[in-house]
Amino acid sequence: MQDRRSRDALEVVLRYHEQTKHHFHRFARSLGYMDWANQPDPFRRYAGAELVPLPLPDVGDAAASPRYEDLYRPGAIASVEPSVASLSRLLECSLSITAWKQAGTTRWALRANPSSGNLHPTESYLLIGEVAGLSSGPALCHYAAKEHALELRARWSGEAFAALLQAFPRGAFLVGFSSVNWRETWKYGERAFRYCQHDVGHAIGAVRIAARMLGWRMLVLDGVADDTLAALLGIDRAGDFEGAEREHPDALAVVWPATPAGSMVPRVPSSLTVDETLMQQVAWYGKANRLSRDDPLRWEILDEVEAATWKPGTQALSVELRYEPASTPSGPTLPSAAQVIHERRSALAFDGKSSIAARDFYTMLARVMPHAGREPSERPMPWDALPWQPSIHLALFVHRIDGLSPGLYVLARDPAKLAWLKQAMYPQYAWAPPAGCPDELSLFLLEAGDVRRLASELSCGQDIAGDSAFSLGMIAEFESSLRRHGPWFYRRLYWETGVIGQVLYLEAQALGAGATGIGCYFDDPVHEVLGLEDAALQSLYHFTIGGPVEDPRLTTLPPYGLDH
Repeated sequence: MQDRRSRDALEVVLRYHEQTKHHFHRFARSLGYMDWANQPDPFRRYAGAELVPLPLPDVGDAAASPRYEDLYRPGAIASVEPSVASLSRLLECSLSITAWKQAGTTRWALRANPSSGNLHPTESYLLIGEVAGLSSGPALCHYAAKEHALELRARWSGEAFAALLQAFPRGAFLVGFSSVNWRETWKYGERAFRYCQHDVGHAIGAVRIAARMLGWRMLVLDGVADDTLAALLGIDRAGDFEGAEREHPDALAVVWPATPAGSMVPRVPSSLTVDETLMQQVAWYGKANRLSRDDPLRWEILDEVEAATWKPGTQALSVELRYEPASTPSGPTLPSAAQVIHERRSALAFDGKSSIAARDFYTMLARVMPHAGREPSERPMPWDALPWQPSIHLALFVHRIDGLSPGLYVLARDPAKLAWLKQAMYPQYAWAPPAGCPDELSLFLLEAGDVRRLASELSCGQDIAGDSAFSLGMIAEFESSLRRHGPWFYRRLYWETGVIGQVLYLEAQALGAGATGIGCYFDDPVHEVLGLEDAALQSLYHFTIGGPVEDPRLTTLPPYGLDH
């Protein structure tokens, strides 16, 4: 039974979600204009913290990266030891700059992890033991994406670090994520909190996929309280952020090399214990830079939802690990994972004519199926990194899939919820399995027809939703999830959508197509199309994939090595 405080927080979250919906007759509140002079700096730095440059891997070196398909082949990638080189690869293929774009005299950076409006509110940290060339002892490092370097934010004693990670496999280290919410609020106003959480999900997915390239495992430590996370990352240190925009603690994950064959397979807890005496042994360095000229504009409802979704400590789960059976490496004709990651872009327009083969469409959808009901270790990558049961389903607007009738479809990512989904939607829908669809995909045609205009209208009138081969809305098991877990789970729902989006981005790129996430859509009209009448199911994120149209006016520059 929920206590009074939790019920009050839940009401705040439900009110925030309702108030920040876009409608045909009005949009969620924002500033209403672009205050360019006060645009936040997308790069956080800590003055006074030692900066350690990371070696840049050669993206074009096929031997330095597994094939993209091998990411999904159990046993195809050998695990390597954490080192400066392997950590560089991890960050370079998940959170680094992948290119600079230029139009006239204006330049902006693109990164491996996509972001709403390319504003990049997500900051990332590593808490890792001694690594030659990085630190002579355990250290907390902030990732400086502009320089592809690590800032030594804090030094830990060996004893304290060993005590912190004693329950985890050998070689384990922590990856922390936080959000500078102001970066999104500057442009999107009240809806910004949603977008920050999308971006955290994209970052989680990006790091999990990059870890897989190194043969590493990863698990989000969902039992960790936000107070604990803020203390570990040092973002609760008022003196270090004096005059600077604060960061909101979001997620903590453990990453570790795969267990060697023949050794004991451990169970990994989904939380950790941080004793105050451990933190007393930490030496801190650096002061956060100010990102905007003027103080951030305060939105009362954003302060309220941040407080309402603040994560308390919860009971830690124990996640079983399993060996991966060896498999035969794939052929040399497939693109490398690094190539796919570095070439991924958010499409700005689609050609309105390109189609996708049904088999490729089914493969994309199979990659977002989390094998619900299984232990995380039994799920495919990257779904093995999320310890909770899947809560997101897909409503698909199919336009041009060869061999598949255009129309409105639903993919139940948890087949056990199929009867519930049917009951929640219009009774006249057909729920017909498409011919040739693999049995493991719970994909159903609701209604055949041309849905291109409908898809565009629902996505704030954006042509990209109708000119693509298909678009989709990510539909969350909403109010029931919040009541079952707590108001803090609101953020996890968005993280799950971000991981789905990250998988689809790379799937599209590997296929030679383009993709883009859509944060602007008309919430309740989407629900009306499906027949959803209450808050049991809510649309949280839209996405679209098709034939991209390049803008010849833009110049592409390399990510590093030039004076930007």
